[in-house]
Amino acid sequence: MSEGVNPFESLQEQVDDAAAYLDIDDGVLTRLKNPERVLETNLSVEMDDGSTEVFRAYRSQFNGDRGPYKGGIRYHPGVNRDEVKALSGWMVYKCATVGIPYGGGKGGIEIDPDEYSEGELERLTRSFAKELRPLIGEDRDIPAPDVNTGQREMNWIKDTYETLENTTAPGVITGKDISSGGSAGRVEATGRSTVIAAREAFDYLGRDIADATVAVQGYGNAGWVTAKLADELGATVVAVSDSSGGIHSEDGLDPVAAKDHKNETGSVVGFSAADEEITNDELLTLDVDLLVPAALENAIDADLAEDVSADVVSEAANGPVTPDGDDVLTEKDVLVVPDILANAGGVTVSYFEWVQNRQRFYWTEEKVNEELESIMVEAFDDLTSAYDDHDLPNMRTAAYAVAIRRVLDAYEQSGNWP
Repeated sequence: MSEGVNPFESLQEQVDDAAAYLDIDDGVLTRLKNPERVLETNLSVEMDDGSTEVFRAYRSQFNGDRGPYKGGIRYHPGVNRDEVKALSGWMVYKCATVGIPYGGGKGGIEIDPDEYSEGELERLTRSFAKELRPLIGEDRDIPAPDVNTGQREMNWIKDTYETLENTTAPGVITGKDISSGGSAGRVEATGRSTVIAAREAFDYLGRDIADATVAVQGYGNAGWVTAKLADELGATVVAVSDSSGGIHSEDGLDPVAAKDHKNETGSVVGFSAADEEITNDELLTLDVDLLVPAALENAIDADLAEDVSADVVSEAANGPVTPDGDDVLTEKDVLVVPDILANAGGVTVSYFEWVQNRQRFYWTEEKVNEELESIMVEAFDDLTSAYDDHDLPNMRTAAYAVAIRRVLDAYEQSGNWP
């Protein structure tokens, strides 16, 4: 894993790689590689003991050519300005890849939420919502959950916004609890799209995912759902990991039992049904058919990529492979389904939630999953068509070429005025 790779520079390099195959004006290309605006704010929050702590928080609005800004809010000690800018850019191209009418945004607070009480986190979240209030809105910028945030935090943001605006606006944020206007199928959406993308990749290679062995790095929501759904398709999940380490069993693991163990103990490590404990790097280099990096960015750099043995990589995390790592995997003929397609289920079902909020008409989980399936399969077909028809070096470049073209079309059709 590379700690020193700047994710924003990685994003810009990925855009440049795809732009080399497109006819783009230099000035417009610069626009496509930089955010339109970034909010950076300090949140002063009272702690339970009466003291005050200050937290750095960000919201990047990268590009709104195709619709309102869209993207999650993460709570993590590694959050910084460049990370948020990168994540907001990836959201632009993710939404364009799957053809949903959003731009890209992202937010975050530099904090380890495990060190704070629920009351302290609620006060922090509401303080951030107050700062975001002038920027967000159903037709302006629609946040969502991300690393270490979920329905609870989204409900707090929704309530804060509606209280301050003296209105009812469930579409101001997605990823809410069902009773607060959330959508069925949202919790599993990122993992579900990661598995759909992987299934399509195996089909593209003339193989069946039911015959695949699978390793999943990162056992949060996206990772564990990916493992569970892959297992349901008949694949054999042989290894999973979290920040504390990993577990491996040649004959396969029960993903649900491993999750239950993590819920009870805080980690998958120590799961009694596993044959052995392994490190995250060892998991990433196991000889498996499908590798799913589902943790944070920069997990696979050039050095680690040399030892990757998987045939297919489906990126449940954002930016888990560095550009140099991508080059190595391309040379090794590893098929990488890029993050801007593989994990797009989250934002796609967030879009469904937003649509339902606007209509005040809610769908069944079956309908949500059917619509997600349709969008993911069509997007994968668009990606492979671009890859095959234009002799592009890898699937990531193909995805960015498709996405950039769609953003450019929206920008050019809107015209330019002072």
